Amino acid sequence: MRKYYLLFALMWIATTQAQTIINNPILSGFYPDPSIVKVGTDYYLVNSTFVYLPGIPVFHSKDLKNWKQIGSVVTRPAQMDFMGEQVSRGLFAPAISYYDGLFYITCTDIDHDGNFIMTAKNPAGPWSNPILLPKVKGIDPSLFFDEDKAYIIYNSDAPERKPLYDGHRTIRMYELDKENFSVKGEETILVNGGVDISTKPVWIEGPHIYKRNDYYYLCAAEGGTSVNHSQVILRSKNVRGPYIPYDKNPILTQRHLDPNRKNPITSAGHADLVEGPDGNTYAIFLAVRPYEGNYYNTGRETFLAPVKWTADGWPIINPDHQEIQYQFTVNWPEVKQNATPQSGAFTYRHTFKDTLDYSFLFLRSHDKSWLKLSAQKGLTLQLKPETCMDFSNPAFVGKRQQHAFATVVTEMDFKAAKENEKAGLLIFQNEFHFYYISKSVANGSPVIQLFKGNKASKSMDLLQEQKLTATNTKVWLKIEAKGASYDFSYAQQSQKWKILASNLDGKYLSTQQAGGFVGALFALYASANGKASTNTASFKYLDYEGVDLKQ
Repeated sequence: MRKYYLLFALMWIATTQAQTIINNPILSGFYPDPSIVKVGTDYYLVNSTFVYLPGIPVFHSKDLKNWKQIGSVVTRPAQMDFMGEQVSRGLFAPAISYYDGLFYITCTDIDHDGNFIMTAKNPAGPWSNPILLPKVKGIDPSLFFDEDKAYIIYNSDAPERKPLYDGHRTIRMYELDKENFSVKGEETILVNGGVDISTKPVWIEGPHIYKRNDYYYLCAAEGGTSVNHSQVILRSKNVRGPYIPYDKNPILTQRHLDPNRKNPITSAGHADLVEGPDGNTYAIFLAVRPYEGNYYNTGRETFLAPVKWTADGWPIINPDHQEIQYQFTVNWPEVKQNATPQSGAFTYRHTFKDTLDYSFLFLRSHDKSWLKLSAQKGLTLQLKPETCMDFSNPAFVGKRQQHAFATVVTEMDFKAAKENEKAGLLIFQNEFHFYYISKSVANGSPVIQLFKGNKASKSMDLLQEQKLTATNTKVWLKIEAKGASYDFSYAQQSQKWKILASNLDGKYLSTQQAGGFVGALFALYASANGKASTNTASFKYLDYEGVDLKQ
């Protein structure tokens, strides 16, 4: 009897030691449109970046919990830039896949090149230049490899470009010539409108095809990317269809839940399915965490949920709960990464001694000739004429806001020579939805100023100005996000903070008000505002601290 007890105890210990708690979102902040591939025991995940560069981050994980960015897909000027484009244009919905020793990215350059493929032997890069697919008309392409054949699946126009209603779209497919990276044969319409065209479903998009047992499964989003977002599933015994929808669609949505529920997760969809370390199926997808109503500043984030297959062979995402779970337990060991955390409450400091972390973002171009890194000064930015209100490449180095409640601090060394010269910290959603705390000069004296973007005038309005008393060229700047409001502070001596403005309207930075598809970024920023300048501003470090809920 004692032997059996000891054996049971050892088995219980082994089981509990192998359990891991998954915290959602697995990538917090502006990481929308996730796609994932498993190669051996490794997972690789990518997201949309729109006009931010480096474009399309590549994350690696062993356990679906701990993620480390190992590179980006778009890293060279020869690949592409987005000069002249609004923040929410550029790159839409990448998909990552792997076949026979090669990694593939399919994506859409929405305003210029359309759909394209890029390849790499190592997912960390370097990735090839884009190979254009001019016959593939639409968005959200993904690849499906079926033995010796390959197919590209994508969202496209209504049949004959004659929509029956607003949002009427199709899912289409071509066979792909893997050797020449071109399509061949005839285009096939796999889905017209959505699960049930008689109900006028909108925006069927983000398609993936998987093969399981005797069926091909077509998984796609429906309902648009806001609160009506959902995920649906169809299947066929032939890759070209006809595809029959599951009679209990959607397999994931939050649109039917009480919008006033506590700490809601909403707008869930754009899912991709993958086999977990335990052999079971899991889904990654985008969703958002509003602080009030449909207001959120952190953008669309990446979540994970289990998938259960029904007895008659249909997948259901998050099967045991109505609400998406902030936490759930899986039965495999955690494999930690030597990387900045991406989920839960965390803090970090970037010191800019010799390299920029992969997660820093630039606007529209790969040109970084206007910055320098050093152990002594940190990040030094040249004051360019371009501003964050232009559709250009300003001296802007951004970091995602990853929590509703977050604090960013920097130490800046800067002396303005003229009133047009300004440098400081942005909280930036798009060209005219931002706040900017900066150091400058007014009437011959150094000042701290706070500006707010103004879309109507295509400029920025001065909200507050405070004369500086110290002659020291250094100043400390702080922005505190508090859900629906923001505070802005400065100090002339370390930690001796003075409030410049408090409780400013944070909803101005939300997707609900600003529109588009991105989340807010904190940015180190310097500009001569339309004039030439040889001046520079140096940022010693960037501190970030964030929690998901007010504590």
